[in-house]
Amino acid sequence: MARSTQPADGGHANETTPLLAAGDDHDLSITDPGISEVTTLNEQQPSSGNSSGNGHGSHAGDGHGDDDKPLPVRQIIVLCYARWVEPVAFFCIFPYMPQMCKENGDLAYADVGFYSGLIESLFSLTQMVVMIWWGKAADRFGRKPVLVSSLVGVTFATALFGLAKTIWQMILFRCLAGVFAGTIVTIRAMISEHSTSKTQARAFSWFAFAGNLGILVGPLIGGLLANPVEQYPSLFVNVQFLVDYPYVLPTLVVAVLGLSAVVVTVLFVDETLVRDPVPESAAAGESAIVKPPRLSTWEVLKSPGVPIVIFAYGHVMLLGFSYTAVVPLFWFTPTNLGGFGFSYLQISIFLALTGLAQAIWLLLIFPPLQHRFGTNRVMLACAIAWPVEFAAMPFCSMLLRSANPAGTATFWAVAPLILITGAGVSMAFTGVQLALNDVSPSPIVLGTLNALALSVVSGVRAFCPALFTTLFAIGARTQWLWGYAIWVLMTLMAVLFAVVCWYLPDYNELKKQRERERVG
Repeated sequence: MARSTQPADGGHANETTPLLAAGDDHDLSITDPGISEVTTLNEQQPSSGNSSGNGHGSHAGDGHGDDDKPLPVRQIIVLCYARWVEPVAFFCIFPYMPQMCKENGDLAYADVGFYSGLIESLFSLTQMVVMIWWGKAADRFGRKPVLVSSLVGVTFATALFGLAKTIWQMILFRCLAGVFAGTIVTIRAMISEHSTSKTQARAFSWFAFAGNLGILVGPLIGGLLANPVEQYPSLFVNVQFLVDYPYVLPTLVVAVLGLSAVVVTVLFVDETLVRDPVPESAAAGESAIVKPPRLSTWEVLKSPGVPIVIFAYGHVMLLGFSYTAVVPLFWFTPTNLGGFGFSYLQISIFLALTGLAQAIWLLLIFPPLQHRFGTNRVMLACAIAWPVEFAAMPFCSMLLRSANPAGTATFWAVAPLILITGAGVSMAFTGVQLALNDVSPSPIVLGTLNALALSVVSGVRAFCPALFTTLFAIGARTQWLWGYAIWVLMTLMAVLFAVVCWYLPDYNELKKQRERERVG
C-alpha cells in the first residue's frame, strides 16, 4: 500500500453523486494551496523551451501565459448558482417521497421502499442513457444554450412531480427530470474552460461547495413545505389546491429557484465553446510538446493498477448509493419495524445536517489530511470508519425502539454525533477520484479512464436504489434480524472495501515504473 501520494487531479467525472459523496465531491480535493498544483488534470508534459504545455483543453497552459490568466470570478459565481439549483431539485423530494409513495399507491409501510427505489433507479437509468447526448449537444450547439435548455427542463419536470397523484405519474415526471441531465455536464465543462491549471483548484472548490449547499437547502425546502395544510393548518387549511396536491408547494418553490437560474444564465453567463480552434499547422512554429502514445481502451483498462482502482471506484459508489437509498426510508420507517419513525421535518433536518457535515469534512479537513498522509491512507481510514457507521444505525434504532425516556434521550445525544462524524467517510469519494487520476498510464487517456469508471458507476446507480430499498422492505416486512438485516449486509460490504483499500497501488512507484519504461 502506498505511504504517500501526490494526486494528479480532482477529476471531472459526470455522475450525480450519492448523498455521502456530497454532490460531485471529487472536485473538492483541490482546495488546499499546498496540493493544488499536483491535483489537476493539467499534468505538465516534457517539452522543448516550453514548460507549460499539458494538453488539457482550453485551460491548459500553452506557452502564451494562459496559466497566469485570472479566474473570472463573476462567471464562476453565476455558474455555481446554476449548479446549486440541480441538487436542490434532486434532494428536495427525499423527505416526503416515502409518504407520497404510500399515499399515491395506497401502500403498506413495508412496501414503500420498493417503489421509492424504483423511482430513483429509473431516474438514474434515464440520466445514463441521455448523458452522452447532452455532452455532444454542448460540443455542437454551444455550452450556454444546452445549459439554459437543461435548466428549463429540470424546472418544468420538478414542478410537475408535485402534481403526481399516482405511482406511475411519479415515475414519469421523475424520469422527465432525468432526461434533462445536461446541467451538470455543461457547467463542469464551462468551469474548466474558464479556469487554468493554476486557478481550477479554486474554481472547482466553489463548484463543489455549491453542490453541498444544494444538498443542505433541498431537503429543508422539502421537509418544511411538504403537506403544508397538515403542518401549518392555520395558514393553509382553506387553500383547496394545497389540499388536493399536498406535495406541490416545495416543488413549486424549487421551480421558482430554477427559473431564477435560467434568467441569471441567460443574462450573465458567457459562452465558452471555441467554435474555430486553431489548426495544428498554425502551431508549427511553437516548441513541440512530446506526448506519450495514445492507448486503446483495452490497453488503458489492463494498465498496472487500473483494474483495482476502478473496482474501488465502483465499490465506494455502491456504498454511497446504497446508503442514500436506504437512509431516508430507514428514518421514515416506524421504530417497531426497525426504523427511526421520523417526521418530514426531522428527515429534512438530518439530511441537511449530513450535507453540512460533509461540506466541512471535504472543504476543511480532507485537503490537509491528504497532503500529509496521502490518498491511500485517508481512504483506508474512511474504509475502517464506514462499517462502524453502518453498524451504529441499528443501535440507534434500538434506543428508540425501547420506548423509554432514557433510551430516547441517549438517542438524541448520540445519533447527531454519529451522523456528523460518520459524514467523514465522504472523503473516500474524493480520494478514489484522485486515485483514478494517479493510476492513469498517461495524461492523454484520462478521459478514457474516467469514462470507464463512470460506466461502472452508472450501472451501479441504475440498480442500487431499487435493489437496496427492496432488501430494506423485505427486512422490515419479515423482521429478519429484527428488521436490521440490510445494515448487516451493508456493514459487510464496507468491510470488503477496507480490504480493497489495503491493496491499492503505490502511485509513486507506478510513476517511476512508467518513467523507466519511457527511458527504456
